[in-house]
Amino acid sequence: MGCASSIHISDRVVYHSGKESEDSHSPQQTNATQHQGNPTTLTEVQFGPMKLFKDPLQVLLVFAKEDSQSNGFCWACEKANYRCSLAHTPESALECFSEKHHDLVIVDHRHSRHFDAEALCRPDREEASVMPLINAGFNRRYVENANMMACYNELLQLEHGEVRAQFKLRACNAIFTALEQSQDAIEITSEDQVIQYVNPAYEAIMGYQQGELLGKEIIEVPKSEKNKPDLLETINTCIRKGKEWQGIYYAKKKNGDNIQQNVKITPVIGQGGKIRHYVSINRPLNDNNKSEKSSERVQAESQTDIQSSKHKDRRKGSLDVRSTTSRGSDGSSQRRHSSMARIHSMTIEAPITKVINIINAAQESSPMPVAEALDRVLEILRTTELYSPQLGTKDEDPHTNDLVGGLMTDGLRRLSGNEYILSTKQPHHLPSHLATPLSLNDIPPRIAQTMETEGSWDFDIFNLEAATMKRPLTYLGLKIFSKFGVCEFLNCPEATLRSWLQVIEANYHSSNSYHNSTHAADVLHATAYFLCKERVKQSLDPIDEVAALIAATVHDVDHPGRTNSFLCNAGSELAILYNDTAVLESHHAALAFQLTTRDDKCNIFKYIERNEYRTLRQAVIDMVLATEMTKHFEHVNKFVNSINKPLAALEENGESVKSILTSPENRILVKRMLIKCADISNPCRPLELCIEWAGRISEEYFAQTDEEKRQGLPVVMPVFDRHTCSIPKSQISFIDYFITDMFDAWDAFADLPNLMQHLDNNFKYWKGLDERKLHSLRPPPE
Repeated sequence: MGCASSIHISDRVVYHSGKESEDSHSPQQTNATQHQGNPTTLTEVQFGPMKLFKDPLQVLLVFAKEDSQSNGFCWACEKANYRCSLAHTPESALECFSEKHHDLVIVDHRHSRHFDAEALCRPDREEASVMPLINAGFNRRYVENANMMACYNELLQLEHGEVRAQFKLRACNAIFTALEQSQDAIEITSEDQVIQYVNPAYEAIMGYQQGELLGKEIIEVPKSEKNKPDLLETINTCIRKGKEWQGIYYAKKKNGDNIQQNVKITPVIGQGGKIRHYVSINRPLNDNNKSEKSSERVQAESQTDIQSSKHKDRRKGSLDVRSTTSRGSDGSSQRRHSSMARIHSMTIEAPITKVINIINAAQESSPMPVAEALDRVLEILRTTELYSPQLGTKDEDPHTNDLVGGLMTDGLRRLSGNEYILSTKQPHHLPSHLATPLSLNDIPPRIAQTMETEGSWDFDIFNLEAATMKRPLTYLGLKIFSKFGVCEFLNCPEATLRSWLQVIEANYHSSNSYHNSTHAADVLHATAYFLCKERVKQSLDPIDEVAALIAATVHDVDHPGRTNSFLCNAGSELAILYNDTAVLESHHAALAFQLTTRDDKCNIFKYIERNEYRTLRQAVIDMVLATEMTKHFEHVNKFVNSINKPLAALEENGESVKSILTSPENRILVKRMLIKCADISNPCRPLELCIEWAGRISEEYFAQTDEEKRQGLPVVMPVFDRHTCSIPKSQISFIDYFITDMFDAWDAFADLPNLMQHLDNNFKYWKGLDERKLHSLRPPPE
C-alpha cells in the first residue's frame, strides 16, 4: 500500500509508537492513536526555532465492517483533526489510496473471512521476511517469538521506523538551517500550492512576515501585472509534469512594488512517486522600485559608507550584491540598494562592470524575451573564461578535443607535481667557435642562392635547412635583420648580431622534429613577410618591427619538444618555476634575455638607451607570451573587435583610419596577432611545405605520447598515438578550430589572398585523404 505509515491490527499483540497493548480493542490502542494526532502538531512541525507548515494527517481505515473498533478510530481521527477515509473492500481501499496517498493506513486483520489484510499489502505470502510489509507501509507489528528470523524482522522494523525517522529529523535540522541562512529568497509549497515555508531572505525581499503567508494558497498572494498573461499557466503546466521551470518572473511586494526575479521552481517527488512539494528559489535581478530622488539619496549615503569603511573588508560590500542582504524586512531592501549604488559609484570601475551595469539597466525597460536574453548574456559575462569556446560544440571530435586540451591547458593536474621530475636544465650553449659567416658578404654562394626568394611567401625553408646543415636561423636572420636595418636601429656591430644569432640558434634543440631552429627561421620569415604589408607598416613603428623580428627569432628557444601540459603533469623544474602558468613561453622569453645580456660579444642591446631598451624588452616579452595557446581566442577576439570592426565602419564612411591603426593599445594587438599568425602559419604555406610541417608536428606529438606511456603520466593527447592516429583528421581539426577564423581576421587586416588560397587548397587536400579513410601524410603511390 505505497509508502504510508501503517498499523497492522491483529487479534494478537500490537505495537504502536513503542507502546504495547494487549488487545486490539483495548482503550490503550485508541489512546495511542489519539496521542499521535495531538492537535498541537497539526499545522506545523517544530525544528528548533523554525516551524514548517503541515497539512492535517490523512488516515485510511480498512475495515470489513463497522464496529466499536472502527468507530473508535473514527472518533480518534475526529478528535485529532485528522482527515479520515473508510474503506470496506480491498478494491475500494486501493482506489482510495491511489487517489489520496494517505499518511497512515490502519488495516483490520481480525476477520480474515472477509479479506486477507497481508495479501492486500504483500505480494508474496511465501517470503519469511517482513520486508514486503515494510515496503507496503507497515512499521510496527510484533508477535511474541524467540525465533532468530522473528528477532531479525523486529530489528528491520526498528531501523526502518524510529531510527530512520531520527536520521531524517537530524537532516531536516541541517537543511532548514541552510535555508534560514540562504541569501536567495526560498518558498516551499505543497502539491496543492499551499505555502508551507518561506525563509528570512524571502521575508526581507518581499516585505511579508511568515505568519502572513503560511497556510495560504499561492493564488491568494497578489500577483504582478507586468508578467505575460499566459506565463503562470506555462509555469504550472511545466511543474505539474514534474519538470523544473526557470525564467524571469515579476513578483509583487507587500508594499505593491514590482520586483523582477530570476526564478527556479523545482517539483519534489515524495511518497508513492507523487509530487509532494514545490521549491521556488528567487533571485532579484535589480531593484528598480525606488524613485530617482531616493536613488540619489542612497548613492550619497553609500559614498559616506565607502569613506567610513576604508579600512574594512570592502569585498563584501562592493562586489557581491547578494552578500549584503540584511535579515530585517525593512532595512534589508535599503541595504541591498545601498550596496548596488556603491557598485555604481566605485571610483575604479572595470570595463566588464560597466557592461554589466548597462545591461542591468536595459533589462528594466525591456520586454520579457529581451530581458531573458540579456539575463543569459549576463551569465556568460560572469564566467571567468570569456574567450575560449567550450569543448563539445564541434560534435565531440576527439582530434579537436585532444588538440585543444593539449595546447590550451596547463596540464591535467592528476598528479601532485613531484612524482616525475623532467630535467630541463640542459646547458645553454655559447658556440665554442664563432666562425662563419663573418658578414652577409661572406655567406657561401649556395646558401645565398637558396635565400634569393626569401621575400616570397612560397619561400622553401627546408631547402635552406639542408643547405645550412640545420643552421638556417643564423643565415636567414642575418639577411632579414639587414633588410630591416636592425643593426642600425640597435647601433650594434654586425659581428655582435651574428654572434647573437648563433647563440640563440645553438639553444634550439636540433633533435626536435618540429620545435627546432628551422621552425624559428620559418616564423622569422613569416614575420618579415607580414611586416612588409602596407596596413601593418601603417600601424607599427620601427621599434615595433625590431621587437617583432627579435621575438620571432627567440620565441621557442630551448623548447624541449613537449607541451606545457606534459611539463605540468611531469612536475618539471620549469613548471614548478613558473607555477604551471605559460611555462614554456615564460622560459623562452626569460632565457632569450639571459643569453643576450650575459656576454658582451652577443649583447645586441648593449648600445641602446635605457628607456628604449625597456620599451623593446617589454614588446618582445609580450609577443613571445602571446604565442601561448590558452589565450588564443582572447587575442583573436580582441583584434577583431578593437581593430577590424572599427576599421570597417570608418572605411565605409570614408573616414581616416590612422587613429585606430596607431593607438598604443592597438599596436600591441597587431603585434600579438602578427606573431601568432607567423607561429602557426604552416596550413597557409604551399602544399608540400604544409605536408612536411604536418609530419614534423605529428612526430613530436607521437614522441610525447610514447614518453607519457613510458613514465606513467596522463596522456594529454590520446589521438596522437603513432599506431592509430589519422594525421588528416588532426590537421582538419587544427584548421577548423584555430586557423580559419584567425587568418580570416588577419587577411581582412593585412590583405593576404595568396595565403587564403593555400589554406583552402590544403584543407581540401586533407579532406580528400580523410574521405578515403587514409591516416597518412600522402596517398599511396598509384
